[in-house]
Amino acid sequence: MPRTKKKKSKGGQHGHVQPFSDEDASIETLSHCSSYSDTASVAEEGGEASEDAALEDFQYKLKGFIDSTVDKSAKTRQGALDGLKTAMATRILYEFISERRMTITDSIERCLKKGKGEEQRAAASLACLLCIQLGSGIESEEVFKTLKLIFKNILADGSANIQARQAVATSLGLCTLVAEDDILDVHATMECFENLFTRPQTSQLHTNALLSWALLLTICTANQLKDVLRKHLPKLPRLLESDDVNMRIAAGETIALLFELARDMDASLSLMTGMSCDKLNALATDCNKHRAKTDKRKQRSVFRDVLRAVEESDFQPETIRFGTERMIIDSWANEFIRDVFELGPPMLVDSATMKAMKISRFERHLHNSAAFKARTKARSKFRDKRVDVGEF
Repeated sequence: MPRTKKKKSKGGQHGHVQPFSDEDASIETLSHCSSYSDTASVAEEGGEASEDAALEDFQYKLKGFIDSTVDKSAKTRQGALDGLKTAMATRILYEFISERRMTITDSIERCLKKGKGEEQRAAASLACLLCIQLGSGIESEEVFKTLKLIFKNILADGSANIQARQAVATSLGLCTLVAEDDILDVHATMECFENLFTRPQTSQLHTNALLSWALLLTICTANQLKDVLRKHLPKLPRLLESDDVNMRIAAGETIALLFELARDMDASLSLMTGMSCDKLNALATDCNKHRAKTDKRKQRSVFRDVLRAVEESDFQPETIRFGTERMIIDSWANEFIRDVFELGPPMLVDSATMKAMKISRFERHLHNSAAFKARTKARSKFRDKRVDVGEF
């Protein structure tokens, strides 16, 4: 039933609200969980009432998290940030967030400036999701303008918490991709990342910086890309020798991306192919005993794809399903948002069609069971030839 009474107060009122569960994150599916019967119309009315009550409860929790981001307790603030992050990562909340974007932005700014360690990490991750929820436009641009300098200061501060800097490296790259409106500022942000991953030492921070830098390569102008190729392509193979498997993989993927972006633009690219392919081939067949087996399997899987991309201009397509649509990735230049993927406008599917597309819980169980058995058989048959799938 809907809540009949709500207390109004500020600050720590919601300091002990419960975190989101999978049930909260999938409210929109509550009325479709069981098969339909002859009394579907009656059940539908009850389902809609239940769905409205669940939505109200969901939004009440969100408001509680927003209030708790200014609580005196650092633990409560961090929990509120993580709660908002979970909600934004699982549902599209544009209208709710748009009405409160300045409040959320102020909370993120405060937590980044005055918080420590995990609180800064959570705030940085939330900022990224906030920009994604708002989309590419004036709203996300205003949010990013407020936070950009703070991000760069934390990223450049060697005394700052390392987890916070790692999160900022990722969030700064994604926020720049979504919300930056000046290509010169994009280039300036890339230089911030270059100052990190070109240093001799390597850590997850340097890997995140390289990945964010590579992401922004996909929106560079032709002239900027030529400068990047001339300056960094000869240096990137050295990162393939890193002791850290994540850095080796990130460097390999970045090299594949550069070759794809520049194949028809820079004649000198062919001079790099031989040197790079030797190292890429060595990593694709790496048998060093001092490396962990899981690291070697993951590395060999990724570098076989990278080597194929560099030598043969080939890419193994991947399919991502979301809702009623599918997105096929057939390029290393994985650009962003529907326009970039040429998905066109979102598909408009009415409620009757959606219900027709739903399957009963029993049918879904049978399908999942069959898929599980098939996977088990395949894994047993090819246990000695397993290939790890890289993270997306």
